Amino acid sequence: MSEHFVGKYEAEIKFKLPDPQAFLQKIINDKAQVFTSDNIETDYFFDNENTSLADKNISMSVREMTPSGIKLWIVKGPSATECKAINIDDCQHVKNMLQTLGYQCNLTLTKTRSIYFLNDVHITIDNLTDFGWFAEFAIMTDDIMRLNEFNQRLMNLAIHYGFTEELIEKRSYKQLFLEKISKGITTK
Repeated sequence: MSEHFVGKYEAEIKFKLPDPQAFLQKIINDKAQVFTSDNIETDYFFDNENTSLADKNISMSVREMTPSGIKLWIVKGPSATECKAINIDDCQHVKNMLQTLGYQCNLTLTKTRSIYFLNDVHITIDNLTDFGWFAEFAIMTDDIMRLNEFNQRLMNLAIHYGFTEELIEKRSYKQLFLEKISKGITTK
């Protein structure tokens, strides 16, 4: 996995993406390097009812990406900037291990994702059925003291590409999906 994904903390800003093709053309014109293109990414989220990770503001998932073949075990939290990921060889085996430890898969999300590198920034372009297109600008670091600096750099880069604060999406994809489920339940 690339050094772009090394670090305990993640400076990240996610935006709603009104015109994905125009944005992609702009970053390619600026010599962004492709890491993965049009991967189907499936995240299996795990939690335990008795000792809920969500109650501790922690999210744990197993991610499988095709056709790239990347497989990850990801833990985010408890702070919004903490993100740890490790390469794994066998998603099913890890999911079985988590179930043995008392965790259940309580949510599965699938998206189409492309990742580009522009210097030390990784730019992700995501498409989620029913939610639309998103662009994320991120830098991983082990130095928590640099997060504000990196967030400012990311915002400046996003502004360069025409993004505004009004386009910022502060909810995770998991939160968006859970809100949709919640609204669906309350309308019945």
